[in-house]
Amino acid sequence: MPAEWEPHEGTWLAWPHNEDHWPGNFAPIPRVYAEIIRALVTSEDVFLCVNDADMEEFARMVLKENGITSVVLDRVRFLHIRTDSSWTRDFGPIYVRDPDGNPVITDWIFNSWGGKYPPWDQDDAVPQHAARILQQPLVQPGIVLEGGSIDVNGKGTLLTTEQCLLNQNRNPHLNREQIEDFLRKFLGATNILWLKEGIIGDDTDGHIDDIARFVDPRTVVCVLEENESDENYKILKSNHEALQQMHDQDGSPLNVIPLPMPDPVVYEGNRLPASYANFYIANRVIMVPTFRCRQDQYALATLRNLFPFREVIGIDCVDLVWGLGTLHCSTQQQTLLIK
Repeated sequence: MPAEWEPHEGTWLAWPHNEDHWPGNFAPIPRVYAEIIRALVTSEDVFLCVNDADMEEFARMVLKENGITSVVLDRVRFLHIRTDSSWTRDFGPIYVRDPDGNPVITDWIFNSWGGKYPPWDQDDAVPQHAARILQQPLVQPGIVLEGGSIDVNGKGTLLTTEQCLLNQNRNPHLNREQIEDFLRKFLGATNILWLKEGIIGDDTDGHIDDIARFVDPRTVVCVLEENESDENYKILKSNHEALQQMHDQDGSPLNVIPLPMPDPVVYEGNRLPASYANFYIANRVIMVPTFRCRQDQYALATLRNLFPFREVIGIDCVDLVWGLGTLHCSTQQQTLLIK
């Protein structure tokens, strides 16, 4: 599986439509997606799933109202693929290279994060539709896995969490060693690194893309909470200490860079999974979720230092995170495969 910073053919998104995922606060969400698309089309195509022609027409209207011209809109490929939700990271096509460098879609079972939000059958079928429309080969490993539960460096090292992959609501018939066998066989992982758990409020049971991310083959950013009384403090400190003892596929120590956590984002009494680690690496842009607090600028500055040749932009995600995800959760890269 290539690293996220490797060249993209495009990025997959699913137009937001399920108002139950943003109860009482859905109105701003299409505009946030317009901002995401405006950033992406500066350097790559967007494969946008829409349920039908009416949804495509509405999406086109919102994009134009938010400054996306007809010329730029040509980079958006509208695909009539029905979805139940918009968290494409977790159910979309996960691309790998075969031994000859050709693109292959891996289609893992999606069960809506342990059966939490039925129905999910349309989400689960998205990779199959992608393979049919793009005429690309499809491989089905046959176990539950979400894209947000793994992060790779493109050289064989894979990061994940025990809280998610070993959860009984995913693959209760498999133990740790058996799950690792699937990661080796279908993602090319030769070095699998396990952290314990994710942040409070994360309904995905500890997805890695809210806590630690590769930014180059040896460097990992890891979120840390500075407030010792915060319920995330001990969890994140433990993850940071564990990463400092880990090595890449060649036995070299990881370079671990701290990334701040934002102030808690609470909606109707619920702690939401707000994290700067949920950034997305596009061809020439890094999209970073921001949360209207002082740590926003520190997080942006940290990532600008790590990606000097990409534009690092903040996208306000205070409304988006009410759906329990932000930018990385919404996106899935289609890597440009070069022989």
